[in-house]
Amino acid sequence: MMDCIIVEDQLPAQRILKKYIEDAGNLNLKAIFNNALEAMDFLQNNTVELMFLDIHLPQLSGIDFLKKLETPPKVILTTAFTEYAIESYDLNVVDYLLKPFAFKRFMQAIEKVKSNAAPIQKEIFIKSGYEHIKIDIDDLIYIKSDTDYTEFFLANKSYLSSEPLRYWETELKAYSFNRVHKSYIINSKKIEKIGTQQVVLTHNITIPIGRAYKDDFLKLLN
Repeated sequence: MMDCIIVEDQLPAQRILKKYIEDAGNLNLKAIFNNALEAMDFLQNNTVELMFLDIHLPQLSGIDFLKKLETPPKVILTTAFTEYAIESYDLNVVDYLLKPFAFKRFMQAIEKVKSNAAPIQKEIFIKSGYEHIKIDIDDLIYIKSDTDYTEFFLANKSYLSSEPLRYWETELKAYSFNRVHKSYIINSKKIEKIGTQQVVLTHNITIPIGRAYKDDFLKLLN
């Protein structure tokens, strides 16, 4: 059973979250707070594993509240606004639920919390010719398909892998890597901004967004 709290100032949203938490079966709701300051006082003397946090709150926004916490619990943001999705990645938010969300989507977020509770692998080995090269996942910016090979791009170097792009799409799905084009997988933690037909990553790297991948990619971010 996972202890959790709700920080939400709208009564209808509170009721929906409370009902979903009850229906989930593996969550224990400790308290509901109408603003971030009350929740902050609670967390100074109590420990929970998970917090459902609205962004638009009175007195102190959910984002600013989260930045003030030295050791926050796992956080699922709940909001009606899409523009905070990228910033939430920098705050290590587990998931970003866009209101109104269904129970199925709520449970997907809970599954992410459970999977994040386990230690996460930080390195992968890619087969390049007769060698296996170790790469730190956090350093990887994007992967590009190159005929029968894939090329891994880091800040100052690149490596060729003999595995196809579809292989890495499956292997890296749990690490915030998303397919945005038939030829590209990107590290979503490296996103700087998103346009209508392209995404800009760190180091001013521009990657095209394919029509067939755009809707699924944006849904994952939201």
